[in-house]
Amino acid sequence: MKTNTFINRPILSVVISLLILLAGIIGLKSMSVEQFPDIAPPTVFVETSYPGASASVLEKTVATQLENAINGVENMIYMTSESSNNGTVFVTVYFKQGTDPDMATVNVQNRVATVTGLLPAEVTKIGVTTQKQQNSILRSITLSSPNGTYDGSFLGNYFSINLKPQILRIKGVGKVQSYSPDYALRIWLDPLKMSQYRLQPSDIQNALDNQNIEIALGDFGGQSTNTFQYTVRYKGRLNSIDKFENIIIQTSETGEQLHLKDVAQIELGKSDYNFDGDGYGVYGAIYQAAGSNALEVNNQIDQLIGELRKTLPKDVEITTFTNSNDFLQSSIKKVLKTLIEAIILVILVVYFFLQDIRATLIPTLSIFVSIIGTFAIIYMLGFTLNLLTLFALVLAIGTVVDDAIVVVEAVMANFQKGESNSYLATIKSMKGLTTVLSVSTLIFMAVFIPISFVLGTNGVFYKQFGITMAVAVGISLINSLTLSPALSALILRPYNPNTTYKANIAIKKAYNATFNAIYGRYQNAISKLIKRQWLGWSIFALTIVGTVVLIKNTNTGFVPNEDMGVVYVNMSTAEGNTIHQTKEITERVIDRLKTIPEVENYTRVIGFSFAGGTGSNNAFIPVKLKHWDQRSGDSSDINSVINKIYGMTSDITDASIVCFGDPVVPGYGMNNSIELHIQNKSGADINSLYSVTQDFVAALNQHKEIGEAFSGYKINSAQYLVDVDVALCQQKGIQPRDVLSVLSGYYGGIYASNINRYSKVYRVMVQAENKYRLNSKSLENIFISIKGEMAPISQFISLKKIYGPTMLSHFNLFPSISVNAMTAEGYSSGDAIAKIKELADEKLPKGYGYEFGGMTREESNQSNAIWIVFGISALFVYLILAGLYESFFIPLAVMFSVPFGILGSFIFAINPTVI
Repeated sequence: MKTNTFINRPILSVVISLLILLAGIIGLKSMSVEQFPDIAPPTVFVETSYPGASASVLEKTVATQLENAINGVENMIYMTSESSNNGTVFVTVYFKQGTDPDMATVNVQNRVATVTGLLPAEVTKIGVTTQKQQNSILRSITLSSPNGTYDGSFLGNYFSINLKPQILRIKGVGKVQSYSPDYALRIWLDPLKMSQYRLQPSDIQNALDNQNIEIALGDFGGQSTNTFQYTVRYKGRLNSIDKFENIIIQTSETGEQLHLKDVAQIELGKSDYNFDGDGYGVYGAIYQAAGSNALEVNNQIDQLIGELRKTLPKDVEITTFTNSNDFLQSSIKKVLKTLIEAIILVILVVYFFLQDIRATLIPTLSIFVSIIGTFAIIYMLGFTLNLLTLFALVLAIGTVVDDAIVVVEAVMANFQKGESNSYLATIKSMKGLTTVLSVSTLIFMAVFIPISFVLGTNGVFYKQFGITMAVAVGISLINSLTLSPALSALILRPYNPNTTYKANIAIKKAYNATFNAIYGRYQNAISKLIKRQWLGWSIFALTIVGTVVLIKNTNTGFVPNEDMGVVYVNMSTAEGNTIHQTKEITERVIDRLKTIPEVENYTRVIGFSFAGGTGSNNAFIPVKLKHWDQRSGDSSDINSVINKIYGMTSDITDASIVCFGDPVVPGYGMNNSIELHIQNKSGADINSLYSVTQDFVAALNQHKEIGEAFSGYKINSAQYLVDVDVALCQQKGIQPRDVLSVLSGYYGGIYASNINRYSKVYRVMVQAENKYRLNSKSLENIFISIKGEMAPISQFISLKKIYGPTMLSHFNLFPSISVNAMTAEGYSSGDAIAKIKELADEKLPKGYGYEFGGMTREESNQSNAIWIVFGISALFVYLILAGLYESFFIPLAVMFSVPFGILGSFIFAINPTVI
């Protein structure tokens, strides 16, 4: 269809633009809103527990089995595992970007199933959980009792019973984690009474196995001619404390009964006593499911919380602690503000140069048609409304007006040549413009379209940015061939001083005078440069050299760090500290946090930290900062607040304190630090790995690129090594396993049965009361049954005090210790990563290696693919120009201008960073 068609049929041109606008509005309304596109690698978690087991036992019997089975699963990138002294094992598997998370979960589950039979019976009884999850916290909430009416146990289980199931039913929620254990029916054994009745923990478990059961008994009258059929039922599991208290342990020949309450205390307690949140309520984190719309999911959570508040017991409150929408909405608000400012600025510039309101209207309409119409195409391509696509549209504003301006300028030029009829002037103008506009647009798109072939996380960034730009410019071409010429023929008029506003005349005179003066100087400069060709080539050579130098010396990074409005204060107190001791230290830290004016709210979790893992000596304090609009001044940003926390807590020497914020890109880890794992590939023990890691951390902290390097890993936790006298056991007619089983029952605890309460199934745990297991001397109160007689267990074992870790970690099957590093002020993450690689090659002994994790791994694995794509883009442009000019030499004049543009982008950029 010829361009004249649209000039002759202006309504058709308007209809095309209106359809583009309508499709764009529909696409905009339908698009998901998020901070960044879904770039984080799909993640699958495998977790299980082994009550009473040490980290060493878990590593050997559970973690290693699971890792070897999972290793090499389709599209896997890397895998980590953590085995803790609290009896839990976590295996995390990371997959290539673009992998279907559901299929990844199925594949991992299938691998896990192949080794289920090799796991300890206690583990298979509890079960192994496999689920997909994105490491992105949508929001965190607290459930508290301001007046102290309810304790942490009640609040934690109220959260688990009434809040968690409803939140999980919201589409887009991947996981809800509360740092508070579930209920468990606790059977606290009295070892002295047990010995008096010649009992040991296995007898209690046998009683539970036989009297707390569910069994199918069938029916009476089935498959018969009876009139009625009756289902036969057993009373089933016990459902109250008093029923458990009356479980019969023994019955004498005279009929006297020994009940469970005679040798134990029974209560509804906690499944895990290594966590504590009393005084600050229960802290819960809501994680995002892969591929979901963060903004929409958060809005649904808001609605649900509003409904739940109506049903809360008196003196129970739900508080939203952090919300990812806060940063998202604030960021998008600023980008939209920039977008509007750019549109206004472009309109003013266009008006200044064209000096005609009618002529300015045509490019202005082109902006709105092109920008809004872009939403329709990128929605169909599966893109989201995020910071990258919005930023691309901001940059595209200055480009999409170009084609329309060219049309208007061509028509105005025909007016100046004497053509007074706007219709004829437009017809003449478009005869030579169609090819030029098409080729120039193709050249622009040729720069961005090859970017979509870059793979990995960087590829997602480049693809969404580049394709959005290309689409906007493509629509501007359509507009310049349809609406722009149609409007030019309808509304443009030749310049007439008698009908033009005096203000326009003044602007036109001032502009022409300035432009002619600058143009004259430019002509003189070009004439001199042509005469001195050596000078032109020298400038070109210096430009190339300067560009190369700037590229090599410019900071590199994945994305710049941002103030996300949250600080996590992680604490590791002395190894062996109890919950109570750790709680006292956190109170001292909180007292100082109260004095920081930028702090809005805080809570605490004892028993876990992001830097030190699980353990009674670990804790973290989430600190929510005031809204960005309420924090003014250079000393109110997140880095300044972190420095204040360090300064105020420097006198707290009985705890190691590390602070960091949320990661900028959701889904990449839990903090914004550099993530590094030192691996032991030599087969040496954990002490050697620890020593190597400490030396490496010390070396990192001596370099200016590293602000702080740290590792929360400790190996000085006081422990006892148990040795069983095998000869004596066999002499007495028992086996070492019998001795260890009694120890495990009293000290480690037994997951003996289940109880149904509140529409949930809780564990029944058997363990000695805490006053009977305070220290090694308590072994004197523990007895083992030998042929109906009780003997002190202490005569069969010996104890040796040792020191070891509370957690054992693996990275890609090898024993590892994680290290985190913060980038020093004035340096980029790329500088820090380069220094880490350099030091690792120099300092790590033979048999030890390292690997990066999280966002750091993506950044460190960046290859030269982007420069190859850049070269391909340049080749595309060159070939298109060669086809246009029918020459292989003329396009070189255009291509030689590229280095000047690249040099300018590095010189005038503020805090430049090469991604």
